[in-house]
Amino acid sequence: MVTTGFSLPYVAKYSNSSATVTYTGGMPLGRGVSLSIEVEGADDNNFFADNVLAETENSVFTSGTATITIDGLENSAATLIFGLPAPDTITPTGGESAEMQGYGDDMNPPYVGFGCVWMSQMNGVTTWRPVVLTKIKFGLPSQEMNTKEDQIDWQTQELEATILRDDTAKHRWKYVAAEGMASEEAAFAVVKKMLGGN
Repeated sequence: MVTTGFSLPYVAKYSNSSATVTYTGGMPLGRGVSLSIEVEGADDNNFFADNVLAETENSVFTSGTATITIDGLENSAATLIFGLPAPDTITPTGGESAEMQGYGDDMNPPYVGFGCVWMSQMNGVTTWRPVVLTKIKFGLPSQEMNTKEDQIDWQTQELEATILRDDTAKHRWKYVAAEGMASEEAAFAVVKKMLGGN
């Protein structure tokens, strides 16, 4: 199975009560450019007897990092994932008012769920799989801007998030469809359903 695409990144606010996890306020994060997931695990636990490896316990997921590149981050999505306060209204004398979004001590980044659609091809058949990271927290993004030249230099937004286990009894950290689906729309509907949508 060869990966041929990544699309429709989606986020929703995470909350839990005991072992019950819920998601609210789901929205698109931006248009998907790329996704990279790096996983960290505890070392294998090996037991030796009679001078040979007799038993082993495989490593388990401890944490991970998701690097999500999108076309650009709308303020509504930034407000959700970074826990931004209400914007300040700035009105220059005789000028047009602007809603200025503040980044400072009153930010409160929440845990969120993240989902997307993974497109792949096998034996000439294209399928789409919903992927959900159950509990992540975004770090503050860097930003780069270049002056406009003869041709547009397309500049994307790279976001990094820490991946954690959720608070369910099985402490899930990721879901991936066992089988590919027939359309991107069908896969995205599963993502939205898992993250609290219809």
